[in-house]
Amino acid sequence: MTARDVESGPGGGPARGSKGRHAGPASGPFLAPARADGAEPAGGTGAPRGRRPSRVARLPGQLRAVISASPLGCLAGLILVGVAVFCFGGPLVYHPDLVHVHLALGNLSPRAGHLLGTDPDGLDELGLLMAGGQISLEVGVAAGVLAAVLGSLWGAVAGYLGGAADAIMMRVVDAGIAIPTLVLLLLVVSVFRPTTWVLMLAIAATSWLGTARLVRAEALTLRTRDYVQAVRAMGGTGSRVVLRHIAPNALGTITVNVSFQIANAILVLATLSFLNLGVQSPGSDWGDMIASGMQEIYNGYWWQIVPAGVAICLVVVAFTMLGDALRDRIGADD
Repeated sequence: MTARDVESGPGGGPARGSKGRHAGPASGPFLAPARADGAEPAGGTGAPRGRRPSRVARLPGQLRAVISASPLGCLAGLILVGVAVFCFGGPLVYHPDLVHVHLALGNLSPRAGHLLGTDPDGLDELGLLMAGGQISLEVGVAAGVLAAVLGSLWGAVAGYLGGAADAIMMRVVDAGIAIPTLVLLLLVVSVFRPTTWVLMLAIAATSWLGTARLVRAEALTLRTRDYVQAVRAMGGTGSRVVLRHIAPNALGTITVNVSFQIANAILVLATLSFLNLGVQSPGSDWGDMIASGMQEIYNGYWWQIVPAGVAICLVVVAFTMLGDALRDRIGADD
């Protein structure tokens, strides 16, 4: 019997244990042995492992992790949700008359019919607090997000281009930072009637400068990464590099900055309203409530100032704590 007969087996078929072409699966350096439980072997023909999710995909999970794991993040989230429900859901169940003046009910202390008392015109302070919170939150959130978007695009483009374009764009930012923000806002609201939209745009137009500097610093490091160089080598346009690769990878810095921008916008709006340059009548925000109550503070009518002041402090501190918690979480993940 020859060696060929041994390999072929009786009748010319493959022998038992043979490693011929018709033999069963075998183990080797390029083929992992099958597992007894039927699971796919590592390195086998199964689906490839997924890549690490991008920062955009990880952001909702990071936000949930911050709120659930961080005590400060959890407290900040509860405060913001509670304030939002109070301002936007409260008028659905508590709707006092905030249009007609009732002088006979002016300056009433907190009592059963008016839980936070009344102002000099007899308007319910609790109702005014809800209505003023709607305007304060709407202007603050819209201005903060818009400022973050404008600053992010400006900084990402400047950092990506570099050279003379970067120098010119950042000198514009430095010139804007050199001018006091309050002076610019006073100039804008003195030229245009301070409606809600005008205040949103004015606050955003004076608040994006700091975001631009932060994102530009991120873009200067991201532009040298291998994946950015690969996109450029394959003919990718500058807009694609900025919008698809640089800006998303700077999302951690942008997200943290958004929370601080919203807190700053609420404070700026309250400052303008305190100077009687905020939302005009019949609208009112928390800063306007404080300005109106200051005229009666020496008469002991504390309820006309304290609720609005406490609301501003709570919201600003909550957004600041949320930004700190996000920054710690994103930095730990990176």
